[in-house]
Amino acid sequence: MQDQTDGFDLGRAKVCVIMNRGSGRKKHRALVRLLEERLAPACGSYQLRQSRKGSDLPRLARQVAGEGFDLVIAAGGDGTQSAVAGALAGTQTVMGVLPGGTFNYFARDLGVGETIEDALDTILDAKVAPVDLGDANGLIFLNNISLGAYPHILKTREGIYRRWGRSRVAAYWSVLVALRRLRRPMQLVARAEGETRRYTSALVFVARSAYQLESFGLEGAQEIRDGQFAVLIAKARQPLPLIRSAIRLAFGHSAKDDDFDLILTDDLQIDTPKRRQLVAHDGEKTVLTSPFHLQVRRGALRVLLPADGISKTAGVED
Repeated sequence: MQDQTDGFDLGRAKVCVIMNRGSGRKKHRALVRLLEERLAPACGSYQLRQSRKGSDLPRLARQVAGEGFDLVIAAGGDGTQSAVAGALAGTQTVMGVLPGGTFNYFARDLGVGETIEDALDTILDAKVAPVDLGDANGLIFLNNISLGAYPHILKTREGIYRRWGRSRVAAYWSVLVALRRLRRPMQLVARAEGETRRYTSALVFVARSAYQLESFGLEGAQEIRDGQFAVLIAKARQPLPLIRSAIRLAFGHSAKDDDFDLILTDDLQIDTPKRRQLVAHDGEKTVLTSPFHLQVRRGALRVLLPADGISKTAGVED
């Protein structure tokens, strides 16, 4: 994160909140009432835009980004935050963060608060600061992007959830099913810092969230805060050790440094023989074309942070 900051006058701002209407009706209604009571009266003008499903969020965010709002607030999990950040990247429109997901890594990295109430306090008394974003072939991501086993785990998990419902057993079963289908690890070439390295691996995980990396128990968090990626390339080629590594990453358990090769860089190219690859980014899935050019876009997003500079997230320093 860069140090340059500016105050923000919410009372004169044209504000829009974006959220996914499809997640949790009772919780959703309570949030709408809370925003109407606490946020709307403090804004110059206030609008709420809602998507019917998560897949509509990127399109809705792009539409809102072109309507001249001073502040666009993303209310939801990291997928919602990523969709809004992707639409606002490189513009002068400021982004606000109201965390509503399971992990909320972006909110925790920023220190805006881990609850809706704390994050609202931030928005009501905020400063604007530029933050760095991850970019993969033009796709913006906040926390991570990966290829190989992990996106296939997400894809398989969605199918199992639709058929059997959401449960911890179903989630772990999706890992086993996905990895059984991935019988051949990828052959890939990574180019960074003037070096070319060749790997045979079934999982590449590119981290941009220091908080997430620390929760995994891996090195590289400080380098992320300094504006780099932590690129984790699984060493395992056999099913059993790969399953252990994938489960740790897929479910946020503590990982082990000897499970992965670690590359620290702000600019990386990955080549794979298969041109079209399914990638996972901030919990979503997209097909991208190899080679993958990953770069850190410095100060590409203007975000609201606590005006007093004191993080509202435990263990995070501003």
